[in-house]
Amino acid sequence: MASATVTSKGQITIPIEVRKELSLKPGDRIEFYKSGYGPYTIIAKNQSVQRLKGMFGKFPRVVSVEEMNEAIEQEAAGLPGPDNEVEES
Repeated sequence: MASATVTSKGQITIPIEVRKELSLKPGDRIEFYKSGYGPYTIIAKNQSVQRLKGMFGKFPRVVSVEEMNEAIEQEAAGLPGPDNEVEES
C-alpha cells in the first residue's frame, strides 16, 4: 500500500507507483470526493473524454440533432416514441 506524509504546508508527494498507475504528469489535477462519513475518493482529472470513444462499439444508426430534439419533446409531452409504442388491443 502506498503512503505519503503531509508537510506543514499541507502538501504531499504522490508516490511514484500511484502516479504511474493514474498516468499523472506535472500540472494534472486531482479531485477529492467525500465518500460517506470519512473516506475520500481521489480522482485524477487528467484523462480526456476522447478516450471513451468506441467504448460501446458502433451504434446501429446515426441520429441527427433534430431527431434527438424531437425525441426529447415527445418524451416531455408524454407521447409514444419509437422505443415506447402504444400497443393496440
